[in-house]
Amino acid sequence: MFKLARMLLPQQRILASPLRLQRLISTSDEVNSEPILPTIGGLPSELVNEQKLKRTSRTLSTLQNHSVPIAARVTVSKDESRDFMAVFPDLVRDITTVTKTYNCNDAAKWFAQVLQYNVPRGKKNRGILTVLTYKNLVPAQDLTPENIKLAQYLGWCVEMLQSFFIISDDVMDNSTTRRGQTCWHKVENVGLTAINDALMIENAMYAILKMHFSHLDCYVALMELFHEITYITTCGQSLDQLNSNRCVSEFTMENYKAIVENKTAYYSFYLPFAIALHLAGYKDAEAFRQSKTILLEMGNFFQVQDDFLDCFGNPEVTGKIGTDIQDNKCSWLAVVAMQRANVEQKQIMIDCYGKEDPAKVDRVKELYKELGLPSTYAIFEEESYNMIKTHIQQTSRGVPHQTFLQILNKIYQRDS
Repeated sequence: MFKLARMLLPQQRILASPLRLQRLISTSDEVNSEPILPTIGGLPSELVNEQKLKRTSRTLSTLQNHSVPIAARVTVSKDESRDFMAVFPDLVRDITTVTKTYNCNDAAKWFAQVLQYNVPRGKKNRGILTVLTYKNLVPAQDLTPENIKLAQYLGWCVEMLQSFFIISDDVMDNSTTRRGQTCWHKVENVGLTAINDALMIENAMYAILKMHFSHLDCYVALMELFHEITYITTCGQSLDQLNSNRCVSEFTMENYKAIVENKTAYYSFYLPFAIALHLAGYKDAEAFRQSKTILLEMGNFFQVQDDFLDCFGNPEVTGKIGTDIQDNKCSWLAVVAMQRANVEQKQIMIDCYGKEDPAKVDRVKELYKELGLPSTYAIFEEESYNMIKTHIQQTSRGVPHQTFLQILNKIYQRDS
């Protein structure tokens, strides 16, 4: 495997060394105020920095042109995506039927528009992941059309939860675009009605669970898990909002990891996997524990990618215009930049980060390049991938390794 990776990535190291990864990105807050600058044969530091910037620009150009290797990349088949989408009209019908029982015909009509605009957009990775995981966990004879549709309904519940989170998040961040279209609260005649719409989506999810899963042994476990993950995620959102009110000099890797784990990793990775385990009849607590450990690592990996793409991704590919710098977000790039920066560079971050002025936003991006963060990100992504793969191979309780690897390979070197 490593020989193949070396052949496909001849200019990058394939080392799954946790120690090297820790050296690469410090996870502590002990940062030297004056880092040692590189030297090349005694050349002036200005020239060295200029050469570093050129290398960074080449790396960044490669990433933005999407010419990264795709060995072992797993993509969702068109059939799988089509089958998943085919269930969505049934979901909308079920929800509007329930809404009409409360003498709310106008609300039901409006809510159908809310669902159509917000829920089926994007890549639907979380929902399809639920279905694929379930299919990998159960014997072939149990993959009846009825059971697969239940897994698809669960997948759509995860997508509804995702929509609830992102509508709320977009209102709080005053974002303008999401998933290649105008944010719901920015659509004409919506405005702050979006807050209630988000709440309706969240609670309709529980109506679907009751309608289709209340007869199953796993129903209570599913309900409890959705409630728990929702609360964890809102705690993560709170951490994110609180940190966005702090100066960039106060950002720490510890806080960043807490935000990522709670705001993203639990609902994006552990939830789809865990509900598939429940539907498949898994009861082993250790299997859930081992799965959670690996999936939270993937969630951290995923969010670092997201932070990088927010700054350096192509909006035509990502479907959104990044605003982490303007919004003063505690992002991976900002934390690592402050760890690496000298006194002068830290002052640039303090003066420019969290400001709406386009010139200041551009200055932060240029500083990221000067500090070599695109190259650092590329190395971090590769070494994180190999380290997580090693952890997957060390698991022992029931869940097939290929089930984890399918998820990891899907997000590795993504560009959106």
